[in-house]
Amino acid sequence: MTVADTLLTQPGSARPDAATARPRFRPGRLASVVALAVAAVLVLLWAATNPRFEWAVVADLMFDPSVMSGLGMTLLLTVVCMALGTAIGTAAAAGQLSDFGPIRWTCQLYVGLLRGVPPLVQLIFWFNLAYLVPRLSVGFASWSVNDLITPLTAAIIGLSLHESAYMAEIIRAGIMSVDDGQRDAARAMGYSGRQTFWKVVFPQALRVIVPPSGSQFIALLKGTSLVSVITLTDLLYSVQIIYGRTYQVVPLLIVAVIWYLVVVTLLTLVQRRIERRLGRGYDRSTSARARSLEGDPA
Repeated sequence: MTVADTLLTQPGSARPDAATARPRFRPGRLASVVALAVAAVLVLLWAATNPRFEWAVVADLMFDPSVMSGLGMTLLLTVVCMALGTAIGTAAAAGQLSDFGPIRWTCQLYVGLLRGVPPLVQLIFWFNLAYLVPRLSVGFASWSVNDLITPLTAAIIGLSLHESAYMAEIIRAGIMSVDDGQRDAARAMGYSGRQTFWKVVFPQALRVIVPPSGSQFIALLKGTSLVSVITLTDLLYSVQIIYGRTYQVVPLLIVAVIWYLVVVTLLTLVQRRIERRLGRGYDRSTSARARSLEGDPA
């Protein structure tokens, strides 16, 4: 044992300030950083010098009107399906938490069924609903289901229902994460059941709900590429139409990849900002300092 270790283990001895302590030199970490930097440079050089990427075509088609129209459809689908999925998922989550057995079992069956069926299968099913129900009749009115179930409506129905099952589980987990003592304290203060939920339970549950919901939003954005199978002109289908005519497959796919990355990056930044706002007062370092001050005899 060194003299420094002996001094630090003696009662009342002061440890060196972490801010003034010199970091240890770790050659392994330096070697890994150098290896990663070299690999990144090699990949970038390969991509920049490979003529088959056709970067000039990528730059020329990045803001092509059909590509931008497809991007708009992708964003519209994402927002609409996330809103509908969250609304339906909230109802399904409340049903799963109900103390009335039939409602709870029905909601559990709904969530299990829609989580178990792949979204592509759901899209194809809803797009071909007219095979099962040729006409829809309400009273004296009747419509052809082929006219009602367009690629857009099939995409909205399929993606919204698929998303609602996952949002139901996320919301249910967020509500269950709030300790029962919080509800007891709210009731002791005279809060009604609705006031307890909206003023006590929901704000605390949001901190648990937001991170996976943000991830689901991003997953839904990427999942909209499946609607190209039912010929809906989203971002992927738009570039497919172009490279089907020009045979420039790789540069057009790169255009789609770049737009997906741009939108996902922006959504990630928004999600992190919301998480930081909801996490105020729950910072780990702040809590640790508070605990250390409480235990400090000074």
